[in-house]
Amino acid sequence: MPKRVYLDHAATTPLDPRVLEAMLPYLSDFWGNPSSLYVEAQAARKGLDGARRAVAEILGCKPQEIIFTSGGSESDNLALRGVAYASRRRGDHIVISAIEHHAVLHSAERLEQEGFRVTYLPVDSEGFVDLAELERAVDEETTLVSIMLASNEVGTIEPVEEAARIVKAKNPRTAFHTDAVQAIGTLDVGVDRLGVDLLSIGAHKFYGPKGVGALYVRSRTPLQPQLPGGSQEKNRRAGTENVPYIVG
Repeated sequence: MPKRVYLDHAATTPLDPRVLEAMLPYLSDFWGNPSSLYVEAQAARKGLDGARRAVAEILGCKPQEIIFTSGGSESDNLALRGVAYASRRRGDHIVISAIEHHAVLHSAERLEQEGFRVTYLPVDSEGFVDLAELERAVDEETTLVSIMLASNEVGTIEPVEEAARIVKAKNPRTAFHTDAVQAIGTLDVGVDRLGVDLLSIGAHKFYGPKGVGALYVRSRTPLQPQLPGGSQEKNRRAGTENVPYIVG
């Protein structure tokens, strides 16, 4: 029988054996709720805090700027809806590229239905965002711009660093988000180098488990929680954290 070769790592990656090894103790031994106070809970909290520091180190940010989520799609939703609603009294305009992941596109479409204005930036034949159109699109009511770092469809690496500079020069109060789900593990995703205020990642794109991701939110960036019901993640994302997967 011919040996099968997996060539779709852009869709998902296999779980690294070292990741599984790191996860197992939190499935069998350190099973406590990280928000509680007893010994088992504190062991889980230690794992959660360590994972937060590890992600922060990859992104070059502070641990408290990391929100753990259920994956890249939730991170994108939280970024768009969270900033849009937190900033609505200041403006109702959002700018995204026309080739964003559906998690961004569909969130933007829903926001349009809810009364927000959305500008969709065109791209050229190679999938690069038109930066001149970006500069024209941003105005004093623009609260958020979202441009992906690497395309999940054609692999185009967008000029996010330059785009962020253009946005901040036009309106310093506009938050800049990038979906880095397809870029994490292969490109430099340092948030200060990129100049972004929010950045989404998902673990299964770089040998981690499915169903877990993170959103970087720069300190003082306005963000309204979209999942109420608890004080987890510093009141920004309710629900008991999935510690085994986060550790992975």
